[in-house]
Amino acid sequence: MLYIDNLYKYYGNFPAVQGLTLRIPKGDLFGFVGPNGAGKTTTIRIVCGLLQASSGEVSVNGMKRGSSPDEMKKLKRLIGYVPDFFGVYDNLKVSEYLEFYGALNGMNYKDIQSVSRDLLDLVSLSDKTDEYVDTLSRGMKQRLCVARALLHNPQLLVMDEPSSGLDPVARVEMKELLMNLQSMGKTILISSHILADISEMCNAIGIMNHGKLIAAGKMEDILNRGIDFSKLIISVRSDMEQAVKLIQESPGITVESVKENEVVIGGVADDAKSNEIIMYMMSHGVILGGFHREEKSLENIFMAITQGGGSDV
Repeated sequence: MLYIDNLYKYYGNFPAVQGLTLRIPKGDLFGFVGPNGAGKTTTIRIVCGLLQASSGEVSVNGMKRGSSPDEMKKLKRLIGYVPDFFGVYDNLKVSEYLEFYGALNGMNYKDIQSVSRDLLDLVSLSDKTDEYVDTLSRGMKQRLCVARALLHNPQLLVMDEPSSGLDPVARVEMKELLMNLQSMGKTILISSHILADISEMCNAIGIMNHGKLIAAGKMEDILNRGIDFSKLIISVRSDMEQAVKLIQESPGITVESVKENEVVIGGVADDAKSNEIIMYMMSHGVILGGFHREEKSLENIFMAITQGGGSDV
């Protein structure tokens, strides 16, 4: 479906995207994550034909991005794009908004009416047809933007930070909408900094840092990467100073952080080592409230990869 080969983008001498190669198969709900300035939005704009790459190739369903206006127009028709800002006109009614964009896409009035009804039902806005856009909530406006992006039935839906600024209820509604679209066969590429949403709805992800794609693959493969999760989180109910001192007596163990009732230690390679430390602390009178290993979550994977400088894809 979406193929990106050795993509580079420079702003002057600054490399915003460096050698990015990515394959997104048909039907994937793919999440693009990375710190601010990692190159996600630049990559997305190049994919959508809104920005010219310095070098490299982009193709959607076998159609390569060309340099001529006709080639760019053909490629854009394969893509529905929702930017990281509201592309809405508040002084239009919801129906008028979709009619306007349908006309821009070269659709006839009859088709616009039919498709708009179906899309408004899909995004749960069928009861808002005759209301003005400025009366909609932020979440409703975002779902309206999704409907607008789907008017011409694109093969690839691209969304930049679709859940940004949404309240918890609207975030859930957006997540359910995207998962529903995937179940209908749509291929979706989204960027987001909300890692919990990405981990819950995407079946594949790519992690960018400093313009490079440093990890990519199926969600379960990323979560099962061989990253060292040797941190142990211990709840302490007695003298924290004594607890820390005892921990520091263990060779190879590091104290990562200390809070009022919690200490995080690193270098705990296995359960035998964690049991040894716990028993040693308790034998010296330290009262513990409990202990557990650091959870292997997308957030922790992300932090480990980006802070560690990444690894080859």
